[in-house]
Amino acid sequence: MPLSDQLQVLVVDDHVTSRMLTVEALQQLNIKNIHIAKNGKEGFTKSVSANVHLVLSDLYMPEVDGLQLLHAIRSYKTTAKLAVIIITGSHDENVLNKARQLGANNVMCKPFNVAQLKRAIEAVVGRLN
Repeated sequence: MPLSDQLQVLVVDDHVTSRMLTVEALQQLNIKNIHIAKNGKEGFTKSVSANVHLVLSDLYMPEVDGLQLLHAIRSYKTTAKLAVIIITGSHDENVLNKARQLGANNVMCKPFNVAQLKRAIEAVVGRLN
């Protein structure tokens, strides 16, 4: 069975359009188990309860941003080893380095295409198919 059939992915983004574009890209990669959170706070709750393997999180969100979500995931015993990819429209090296320092497994810049998403995911979890 391919990894894409087993992988549980949580998409965290406050903008519905960005969230849906990410979900559509995941579906094109034959990833079927996709969970959605509308902000970092909901994302943390679902990362604990949904038994996910990979979190794809936007960086800039109100209330709890992607870096705060990443810090919370890394600080909580049951989620500390989750794979996390931060997705951002920012090309600010300081922000990208901060994400890496906090333990992001990968960082992607928006906009991205399906091939770029596949490479980013495979760099973290291994070959999907």
